[in-house]
Amino acid sequence: MLKQNLENVESAIQAACARSSRARTDVTLIAVSKTKPIEMLREIYDAGVRDFGENKVQEICDKYDKLPSDIRWHMIGHLQRNKVKYIIDKVCMIHSVDSYRLAEEINIQAKKHQLVMPVLLEINIAGEQTKFGVSKADALLLAEEVSHLDSIRVKGLMAVAPYVEDPEENRKYFQEIRQLAVDIQRKNIDNIDIHALSIGMTGDYAVAIEEGATMVRVGTGIFGERDYSKK
Repeated sequence: MLKQNLENVESAIQAACARSSRARTDVTLIAVSKTKPIEMLREIYDAGVRDFGENKVQEICDKYDKLPSDIRWHMIGHLQRNKVKYIIDKVCMIHSVDSYRLAEEINIQAKKHQLVMPVLLEINIAGEQTKFGVSKADALLLAEEVSHLDSIRVKGLMAVAPYVEDPEENRKYFQEIRQLAVDIQRKNIDNIDIHALSIGMTGDYAVAIEEGATMVRVGTGIFGERDYSKK
């Protein structure tokens, strides 16, 4: 079942790329594996996926040594400053930087490990009170503040669009964040290279790709519904 799910997602990605005249290589599929057991991750890994996303630090730490070392782990959930140290040497990118203080802590921990951490700025694109992220209005200021930290590199923006029945309803938000990325990039801020857009999830990733997503985060579409009862 998982392999068929993955094939269905892959077909939808390819179709969305074709509709928007983009190369398939322009879009990275991140398999969101939160709450899923190692066996399921391994099955998807064996089917060719190398990018996995987790919402919780503990899950990355628990799974990291039990799976192949060539997996690229993405931290996509809200990250507390006191937990940065546990994943700084395990993840390839942190998608959820929503404050200068968090960016500062990532910078401190990255220095300790003599690495430079790619990060995305998380934007609360729809202004939802239940979601993390900076507002569109504050995004440029955060980019400017973070640009002075020398052990992180801002590579783009991330957003979680509203949950909707019709993915077309989120097209406007994807267009807004793409334009925000263009506006920030035009400022030519040192250490800021806004080329990655981590937008689109199981319900709307095809529309997100049509609007410029370079990363889509698909969990339920690959693994099925999440089971929190085991946590």
